[in-house]
Order: sequence, then C-alpha cells, then structure tokens
Amino acid sequence: QVQLVESGGGTVQPGGSLRLSCAASGRIGTINGMAWYRQAPGKQRELVAAISGGKSTKYGDSVKDRFTIFRDNAKNEIDLQMDNLKVEDTAVYFCNVGGVRTPWYKEGDYWGQGTQVTVSS
Repeated sequence: QVQLVESGGGTVQPGGSLRLSCAASGRIGTINGMAWYRQAPGKQRELVAAISGGKSTKYGDSVKDRFTIFRDNAKNEIDLQMDNLKVEDTAVYFCNVGGVRTPWYKEGDYWGQGTQVTVSS
C-alpha cells in the first residue's frame, strides 16, 4: 500500500498563487506516475497535472501555462505550483499515484484525502 498526505490548500484571490504538496510513504518502490486531480462541486474529476519518474509531464488544458508540477524522487514528493488562479480553479485537489504497471499518465490506484482550494474575491 501507498499512503499519500497532501498539504497547502486554502483560499486565495483571483490572480493569486498557491502551492500544493503531496508526500508518499509505504510501498514507494512500486510508484510510477504521480499526479494531481481535482473535482469541483457538480463536476467530474479531472486531471490537473501528471509527472513520470523521469520528469515527463502532462497538463490539463485549462491549467497549461499557469500550473507547474514538480517531483522529488528522493523524497517521494510532488508539488503543484498554481499561479494566476481563477475562480474556476476552485475544487478539491487530490494527489494520485500509480503502480509500475500503470502508465504514468493514467489514473493510479492510490489517492490522498484531498485538499480544498478556493479562489474567491
């Protein structure tokens, strides 16, 4: 099993920035891709950003050029730097990790508890 702990959510005004962090523990030797997903009220969960062990990245269309995902393989952590936040970025953000048999860009089996990000004036 892999455990994921997220931190860094909060409330920010439009145009502001936030940074989310996710730390993995447990059977970390089985980890392949790591990612952030989000789910807003009444909407489907969507990919925000994913990163491979080799630092390849994939972003959701709505966050390209505003969000950046980072990965520290030594610490088994990922960060999500969110800049120029918009009201429509308001959602619960979830850390997600996949095993070695799951392509890094696909949804993995392990989820964090989620952290709320609210963008409001």
